[in-house]
Amino acid sequence: MTEPLLLSDLREGGPGLRRVVHGYGTAGSWRRALRRYGAVLWEVLTALPRDLMARGGGTKRIEAGTDPAPNAVRVALYVHYAPSGLVSEMVRCQLLALRQAGFAVVFISSAAVIRDADWQAVRGICALLMQRRNFGLDFGAWHDAVPEVRRRWPALSELMLANDSVLGPVHPMQPVIAALRSGGDGLFGLTESLQGGPHLQSYMLLARGRTAVVDLCGFLEALVLSHSKWLLVQRGELRLARWMRGRGHRVAAVYGYERLVRAVLARPEERRWLGDSEGSVEQLMDWPVNPTQHLWHGLVACLGAPFIKTELVRRNPAHRPGVEKWPDLVPADAPCGIAVLQAHLAGMKAG
Repeated sequence: MTEPLLLSDLREGGPGLRRVVHGYGTAGSWRRALRRYGAVLWEVLTALPRDLMARGGGTKRIEAGTDPAPNAVRVALYVHYAPSGLVSEMVRCQLLALRQAGFAVVFISSAAVIRDADWQAVRGICALLMQRRNFGLDFGAWHDAVPEVRRRWPALSELMLANDSVLGPVHPMQPVIAALRSGGDGLFGLTESLQGGPHLQSYMLLARGRTAVVDLCGFLEALVLSHSKWLLVQRGELRLARWMRGRGHRVAAVYGYERLVRAVLARPEERRWLGDSEGSVEQLMDWPVNPTQHLWHGLVACLGAPFIKTELVRRNPAHRPGVEKWPDLVPADAPCGIAVLQAHLAGMKAG
């Protein structure tokens, strides 16, 4: 039995040196953390000259879907990337779930080539399709799409940002979307992270209300893109919640960090998934961990989250125990079953 869905307002506070250091410390050992420091520094130094030479014009192709939904007031921007150009059944399942939730879906792919059969399959689901350069990751894709979205749909009351970085849904999406919409106007997401300061993890975000949508679009359009993933995270994901709250918007998560920690620690069977992160609520609040990596099992098992991070399953960067048992969390009647999820993972390897 999972706990009911409930929005939690984000905690106050800035990044803080202690949390920043700990965010890297959770790499598993200080030796790995120091290697991470060096890799980040090198990434930033090599990206900056390339950023100075970067130019606009990122969109290669744009085409209306079968139903262009000209009067839509709810739009979802969904970012896709696969080295092979494959648009998997899982991705199509996620797109369809967003359309069924009332969104006109904009499919934005940074793949170099997409098979025509896949492109046409997406056209049957989405209102607009875009193919763009592979630059700036998800925030770069949203940045490139916003001007066209504002031109086509000037009266938006909801704008969702989503991407294909998660496996699922393994539980129905409708209750989750309803929970996001239950908070009134503002910016809402699925998971709250405290690493680097309280923020919403950006794999699924929803701005509600005309003013919140306008402010989110303004943030995305003004975002300075980079070839550095670290810089993009700092400028995009970590800054967005503070920026929106600074403009008076409510910012909340369906799976608040403290609520998740308390739910996991209350169940002895869940503590074993924490490994070396096991501790008290106070310890995990003072020294926060990544909820989609360190608390991945409890997020789905205790709170009924619909997604599992693809990076966790493919690479397990935080070296979490038992990740190979992720299929045990997928119910037999899941919207996206194990075979569909494994096919998606296999398609990524093929690229």
